[in-house]
Formats: sequence, structure tokens, C-alpha cells
Amino acid sequence: MYYKLNGVTQRLTGAPATAYSPQGLRPAATPQSPPVIFTTPTKVVSEAGSQVEYMGANKVPVLQKFFQTSDGVPVHLKRGLIDKLLYRTTMGLTVGGVVYCLVALYVAAQPGNK
Repeated sequence: MYYKLNGVTQRLTGAPATAYSPQGLRPAATPQSPPVIFTTPTKVVSEAGSQVEYMGANKVPVLQKFFQTSDGVPVHLKRGLIDKLLYRTTMGLTVGGVVYCLVALYVAAQPGNK
């Protein structure tokens, strides 16, 4: 059985089995899209020919070929020195954070002096 709220008595009353229609909501005004404030220049592909002039070259196939080569180097270190520095810095900060947490737990576990 379906129920709905009676607006006069403020009690639940029986209702026919109809689709959900909440009370108190009115249909919205006609949907209109808001005016565009910031826009970027766009061109339809048919206007510019085969390639849009403000887009750069597609680098994805080159990067896929570079990262998928089987040379024994992990993918997160393939780009050289900068990747190694970032990786080692991250690992150092992680180990340092774990040590700091363990020291803080040890200090917190010590009984206080009276």
C-alpha cells in the first residue's frame, strides 16, 4: 500500500498506486541555459580542415611507445634523474613519518611523572 501526507491533518493517509509525485514541489520554470561568461575559441573540425590549428601534436603514441619499452626500468623511474629524486624523496619522507609516529607512540605510552 502507498501512503501520502495529508496537508490538512498532517497525517499519513492511503494513496492510490501511482508514480511518485512529491507534494509541495512545483514544476520549474522553462529550462534555459545560463549565459556563457568565459569562453574559449572553438572551431568545428569541418571549418578548419583536417587539423585544428590551436591544438598541439598528439604526444600519446610517442609516450606509449616510450613507457611500454621493455628495458627493466620501472615505469615510475623511466624519465631519469628527476623521477629518481622524486621517488627517493617520497620514500625518505614516508620512512621518516613512520619513525616519527613510532617515537610519538612510545613517548605517549610512558607514564607521567608525579
